[in-house]
Amino acid sequence: MTTQHTTTDPHPGARVWHALLRVSWGRRLECGLTLVALAARVTLTRLVGAGGADVVLATGTALLASSPTVRDWLVRTAQSERVGRAVTRAVAASGVLGGRDVAVEAFRPVPAGHQLSLWVPPGTSVSELQKGEELLAVAFGARSVTVERDLTHAGHALVTVSFVDPLGGPPRPWPWTGDTRTDFWAGLPLGHDEAGETVWLSLVERHLLIGGEPGGGKSNALSLVTAAAALDPTAELWLFDGKLVELSAWRAAATRFVGADLHEATAALDELRAEMVHRYEVLLASGLRKVTPGMGLGPIVVVVDELALYLHGTGKAGTSFAEALRDLVARGRAAGVVVVAATQKPASDVVPTSLRDLFGYRLAMRCATRDASDTVLGSGWATAGYTASDIDPSTRGVGLLLAEGGVPRRLRVFHLDDDGLARTAACAAWLRHEGGPR
Repeated sequence: MTTQHTTTDPHPGARVWHALLRVSWGRRLECGLTLVALAARVTLTRLVGAGGADVVLATGTALLASSPTVRDWLVRTAQSERVGRAVTRAVAASGVLGGRDVAVEAFRPVPAGHQLSLWVPPGTSVSELQKGEELLAVAFGARSVTVERDLTHAGHALVTVSFVDPLGGPPRPWPWTGDTRTDFWAGLPLGHDEAGETVWLSLVERHLLIGGEPGGGKSNALSLVTAAAALDPTAELWLFDGKLVELSAWRAAATRFVGADLHEATAALDELRAEMVHRYEVLLASGLRKVTPGMGLGPIVVVVDELALYLHGTGKAGTSFAEALRDLVARGRAAGVVVVAATQKPASDVVPTSLRDLFGYRLAMRCATRDASDTVLGSGWATAGYTASDIDPSTRGVGLLLAEGGVPRRLRVFHLDDDGLARTAACAAWLRHEGGPR
């Protein structure tokens, strides 16, 4: 004999009310306008009759609809609620967070789709959203979903839903191509992120390490930083070019240009270290702690291409260069010295961690392996899901930018073509040697 057990919902009414509340909350605008209209009609009908109430309501609606401010608010609110409903459905369908609702704080359209500011409910975490990025992308019917945690609050996340490749297509030209003058202290436009926003790079009191395989866009990224420094006539530009041709366009704007001669390169670094010590003596005498704009001491920008060539020279020369560079990177920040180094071979035996960890900014272009990516960004980032080995090799200029205290940020570097580079280099040389506009 078989006994059937029938399971009944102990609180069917509560579940129905909960579902109705969820639907109503997701359509707050429609529900609110409907309730206001009903209440207004009932009140007006009592005062002026049904016909008069209809006339008053129609006139009021027409007046409100004619206001651009009201129309814009209605459109924004309707879009926000529509996106909120889509997010709720996507989270529920993906199973992320156990299907629990997230709160949409704000949203905005971006070139690739839209960007959402979300709060996750207590008992869950943003890391759960990050782990479910692919599931969320499927639920949204999107190309990809990227979740970034707000470092100031564990429950706040920035979610970018992309329906097209936000970093695909032709590269964007560098906005400062051919500019007559820049201020290196104020930073430079490096590229654009997945939301289409310009990524600004401020290297004051910081250093930058760029790594990636050939063809990934490393040289172009290096050119942008060099160009920004060259267009600031108050900045000293010291160039170390292991191939002699990568930085040669900026030779006329450089304070010092060094080729592959390791002994000459080490001697140049020793000169820079002496200048660094002199600047600290000036600061000490002035009662100051760091070089700032207006002191008459401009930034000293040291650009090193083919870092591996200099670090791994034979004998004592290679060791001397490595020690001098490490000292300059370690102590140069407050003295206004900015070191920008690039290497095609980001491996642990090429860039020692004792040197890499001194660079506040690291830019990993396309890398062949996860280990190579970690050599630039730092160990552990590939395991956390940030690796430059996943970058599409056909999309040149895409990389991961790691800033101090942050997480790697995917971006595409602006492009400076040969013609633009030549014009910008000529402008920089004119600024420095002919005086240019002051």
